[in-house]
Amino acid sequence: MTIAVAFEKARAEARPSGRERPGRALVVGCMPAGFPTVEGSIASMKAMAEAGVDVIEVELPYSDPVMDGPVIQKASDIALAAGVRTRDTLRIIEAVAATGVPVVLMTYWNPIEKYGVDGFARDLAAAGATGMITPDLIPDEAQEWLAASETHGLDRTFLVSPSSTDDRIAMTVGHCRGFVYATSIMGVTGAREQTSSAAPELVARVRAVSDLAVGVGLGVRDGAQAGEVGRFADAVIVGSALIRCVLEAPDEAAGLDALRTLSADLAAGVRAESGALAPLGSLARSEAAL
Repeated sequence: MTIAVAFEKARAEARPSGRERPGRALVVGCMPAGFPTVEGSIASMKAMAEAGVDVIEVELPYSDPVMDGPVIQKASDIALAAGVRTRDTLRIIEAVAATGVPVVLMTYWNPIEKYGVDGFARDLAAAGATGMITPDLIPDEAQEWLAASETHGLDRTFLVSPSSTDDRIAMTVGHCRGFVYATSIMGVTGAREQTSSAAPELVARVRAVSDLAVGVGLGVRDGAQAGEVGRFADAVIVGSALIRCVLEAPDEAAGLDALRTLSADLAAGVRAESGALAPLGSLARSEAAL
């Protein structure tokens, strides 16, 4: 299933109270490939999907991230130290995509350039991924990726931020397919104080120039917060809170149990009919960011 189909299915569901747009928001759950092991990461992603996460974002571990905060960095370091490689990531994607859940890859650009852009796009599509998020690649410098994604039928997700000009947002969104990633946090992911109006304002600016679905990462750590972000976003992107379930667990079984519990809570949050959700300002102080 592609992410476009997932958005269509979510739009056909009941609209939670307080949400203006049709249907509900998707939950996008992030997990680094190979963390804590290759097989362990497959088990984690399958557990997330079975418990209600709509889309799995597989992160290709990278030694020099420019966006990831300490939780994701630590998990990626564990995967790299264990020897995970790009080929392992493709195998993980294939195993998770085989369950029927849409899978997108999040990766920095250097590993793709080293692999070969067209060859990687070919192999990513063959593994069953629906597309790729590229946090350090801008459309102005993405000619090879734009061509390869067209050839191999992959979605492409670029990032916009509160500092983006309106012209920049329009240009970036015009090159996206599948959804656009709205980064409401300036700097790396992680705990921080953040103006509560940044995310909804950024989403509104994107929607002023495009009907493309907008995904938001805002330090969501539970279902109540997911429900609040889901009121204005088309997708709620959750990373560190899910990764912590594995990182802080005493053993693999406990980590999977914690993942299932949190995933089910997030899924319930974006479907909530009650108005008793977390105040948006509390998201700015969340200790679990993307």
